[in-house]
Amino acid sequence: MKRSLTLAPVSVLLAGCSLVAPKQHPDVGLPANFKESGIWKAGHPAAHVPHGDWWKLFHDQELSSLLTRVQVSNASLASAEAKAREAAALIISARLSFLPTLAADASATRSSGRSGTSGSGGGTTTQHAISATSSWEIDLWGRLRHSARATTADAESAAADVEATRLSLQSQAAQTYFSLRSVDAQRDLLDRQIQSYEKSLEITKNRYAQGVASQGDVAQAESQLAATRSAAIETGVQRATLEHALAVLVGQAPSSFSLGKGSLTMSVPGVPSSTPSRLLERRPDISSAERRVAAANERIGAAKAAFFPTLSLGASGGWSGSGSLFAAPARFWSLGPDLAAPILDGGQRLAAKAQADATYDQTVADYRQTVLTALQETEDSLSTLRVLEHEAQAQQAAVRAARDSERIALNEYKAGTNNYLNVSVAQAAALTAERNALDLQARRLNASVSLMTALGGAW
Repeated sequence: MKRSLTLAPVSVLLAGCSLVAPKQHPDVGLPANFKESGIWKAGHPAAHVPHGDWWKLFHDQELSSLLTRVQVSNASLASAEAKAREAAALIISARLSFLPTLAADASATRSSGRSGTSGSGGGTTTQHAISATSSWEIDLWGRLRHSARATTADAESAAADVEATRLSLQSQAAQTYFSLRSVDAQRDLLDRQIQSYEKSLEITKNRYAQGVASQGDVAQAESQLAATRSAAIETGVQRATLEHALAVLVGQAPSSFSLGKGSLTMSVPGVPSSTPSRLLERRPDISSAERRVAAANERIGAAKAAFFPTLSLGASGGWSGSGSLFAAPARFWSLGPDLAAPILDGGQRLAAKAQADATYDQTVADYRQTVLTALQETEDSLSTLRVLEHEAQAQQAAVRAARDSERIALNEYKAGTNNYLNVSVAQAAALTAERNALDLQARRLNASVSLMTALGGAW
């Protein structure tokens, strides 16, 4: 029987030791403020808006409904969530590694033999055995703890990846929606312009019948009307493509999805004041990258612990024999520590440690690049919104001037003091100005979505 328990108290005392010093959090050298932040006033989001539901700032019920459907039905998001559940399940496995293992075995062997000296026939015997074995590794150097922490960090990274995927898909859906609404607004503008051109054509035909307009004026008016009708029809292609994209984002087949016509919102949410440090708290991709750094750091600890002996407590017992199975002479048991020290492995542990160090350096570099990319995206969105705001103001002035020019040219044509070519030019300029204004509005809305995404969706 094995009764040696000398090392057990020592192992319990040393179980909490770890030879790995914690590494410092990667320094990314954050600036105090965004370059563009001085231009903007502090935002005032509504208190009732739930955290993360940034799309509600646009006050568009159809948009809110679509983004809710993205969260429920998108296949890419479902895949990311399943991956996160897989990573979370590994945490349970890592935690269970701290507990003792128990295995049982039962066997029955029947055999016969012949005596080699007398030549007489040997008897048939049956050998029975029942045993149980238990083993518990004492985490003397922290190998199990570091592995468990690394697994936990991996699961947290996977959960952050789910939020990053969710935010990306919501951003795509919102920008696609605003682009579609821009096409609807363009179609409404073209339909109104077609009605205006039809009236102009009627006026021109009447003047031609009266002998005060040329046939060229009639042809010019007809050409302008036909071109505008063609442009209106062309919007159908753009709308169908955008509608199909929305269908996939909400997890539906394009043939079963439709979105009725609607108006393009004219209000752009105000830009909040923010600092780069808050960006680190909001962006899920930054959080995921930081968790990967933490996991890589813990695996360095596990790789270092592999250089030291492992200590386990083992116990076994059972019955074995050919007679009465549970008779006292057939019983056996053992209990004691087991110390295993690596001696020669051809450099595998050194290679594993070098690999862990390289992985850590890679995750740190990826983390810093993720932060820099986030800062760039935020600055890009801020500057885009600033420039587009000024451009939109100038464009509205251009629209007013173009419409005034169109009205004056048409009145002069009716009075016989202007030719139709000037009217046509003025009308085309007015239509182009309004279409550009709608395009700018859609770009401002999409830039707002980009900024919300860059800030982590927690405006």
